[in-house]
Amino acid sequence: MQMHGLSRLGTVRSVSATATGASSSPPSSPRLRHGRNKNTGFGGGRWGKQQNLVERLVLVVISVVFKRKRLLLLAPLLYITGMLLYMGSLGFDVVDLNSVVVVRKRTPPPGSLYTSPQLFQKLWPFMEANATHNALTMAWNPKVHQGWKPCANDSISKAELPKSNGFLIIEANGGLNQQRLSICDAVAVAGLLNATLVIPIFHLNSVWRDSSKFGDIFDEDFFIHALRNNVNVVKELPADILERFDNNISSIVNLRVKAWSSPTYYIQKVLPKLVQMRAVRIAPFSNRLAHGVPSYIQGLRCFGNFETMRFSEPIRTLAEKMVERMVKNSSQTGGKYVSVHLRFETDMVAFSCCEYDGGEEERREMDIARERSWRGKFRKRGRILRPGANRVDGKCPLTPLEVGMMLRGMGFDNTTSVYVAAGKIYKAEKYMAPLRQMFPRLETKDTLATQEELAAFKGHSSRLAALDYTVCLHSEVFVTTQGGNFPHFLMGHRRYLYGGHAKTIKPDKRKLALLFDSPDIRWDEFKRQMQDMRHHSDAKGSELRKPSASLYTFPMPDCMCKQSESS
Repeated sequence: MQMHGLSRLGTVRSVSATATGASSSPPSSPRLRHGRNKNTGFGGGRWGKQQNLVERLVLVVISVVFKRKRLLLLAPLLYITGMLLYMGSLGFDVVDLNSVVVVRKRTPPPGSLYTSPQLFQKLWPFMEANATHNALTMAWNPKVHQGWKPCANDSISKAELPKSNGFLIIEANGGLNQQRLSICDAVAVAGLLNATLVIPIFHLNSVWRDSSKFGDIFDEDFFIHALRNNVNVVKELPADILERFDNNISSIVNLRVKAWSSPTYYIQKVLPKLVQMRAVRIAPFSNRLAHGVPSYIQGLRCFGNFETMRFSEPIRTLAEKMVERMVKNSSQTGGKYVSVHLRFETDMVAFSCCEYDGGEEERREMDIARERSWRGKFRKRGRILRPGANRVDGKCPLTPLEVGMMLRGMGFDNTTSVYVAAGKIYKAEKYMAPLRQMFPRLETKDTLATQEELAAFKGHSSRLAALDYTVCLHSEVFVTTQGGNFPHFLMGHRRYLYGGHAKTIKPDKRKLALLFDSPDIRWDEFKRQMQDMRHHSDAKGSELRKPSASLYTFPMPDCMCKQSESS
């Protein structure tokens, strides 16, 4: 007879009945509008040379064919050529003008080229002359704030925990906030299975290259104590359990749980193994729990993320000093400052496969960076590389120059203190100069903290990211430029702290691509467009969670209540 332990929710039927959207998955990325091929590539290097040769060859063939009218003999070749033209792989068009076939070089579509430096040179005099007030004093409309209040604790049971069904070991991979997601989901799964959670193991990621353990980033003792009434947590597996597996955690069965698994799956598939073996391992554990789960499990997610994930003491101490320094530097704006998550590191630029203004040297450097981090991924046969389409579709990382122009257009003048959260910026001396020109009071962790203070954090990207996270969390305005776990968690955390409003500017990058590639645009029109974008971010700041969305980004209504309701 197979034994089934009791979960915190009771029988399998009760879980199924109360789960809403149990197997829901996150929305997939939209396809590019400019073709059916993968458009995450880059049009330089060897491919660019091959493309030019192909264009010349096809031009010659088309000219010969149309002159001699031998359409039937070369019909297959014409078909292939037509498909290539349709998909936009070749840089010219075939046009029929009054029965005369003309082959002409294609004009790049609006927004497909990086022309922001030229626009900046034109608009800069107007930016300097137009600094009359600072948008920090009126960045957010008080009427939009709906007065939400944290109530994650309200859904947490105060009853004594039942006897544990066994030990749950998970492996958290990725960067700081992907690890955070895994940890909070593990808390929820441990509560669901009535399991004892072992402090999560951090996987050494090939991209992040950070050997930090849980206790190096988060306050381990605080985490265990905060969860004491909700989930049993231990620092390591007890010796008697470990002996069953030859004192080797790797010998514990690794359950390959599918992404976005439902609570029902955990009860039916994982719980019996847990009871039988007394310990199970799930690695990797990123995104292994569905968004739609019973309210009790959502409550554990809320509590785990917003009330237990305190950074370790060394990180907290330095981060608090950095926040104090930013506030002091912002005395002219009442202690308020802007923080920007700038994704213009070499790897991010390379992965985006977008072109900027570095010419052949940039293409060569990006080819090397892509091959170093993603061997062969961008050189697969059949992959069409189209940086212009990526830019039009809003997939190119904003440069520091573009971020500065956007903020000045939104009304933030040169008295604004700006904190830039970023890794090592690609060609920082070149690309950061115009941003400093627009915002002289610009700081990064390297300027805000001393080298001695940062020494213990060097070589540990997740610890450095925790410093950035804290300074951004306490800014009056947060600007996200490229997506990812960092801004998603920050937006949710800021909503949790600031009455339900994210106080975050999330620009429309498709619209920005068109505006930055508009050489004739006047400063007044550019400014109006930017301020409309800021107002739109303000209006979207208090969004409620949709069924397919994450409560780590949208904590209402799962983790927060209206002020009147909570009272």
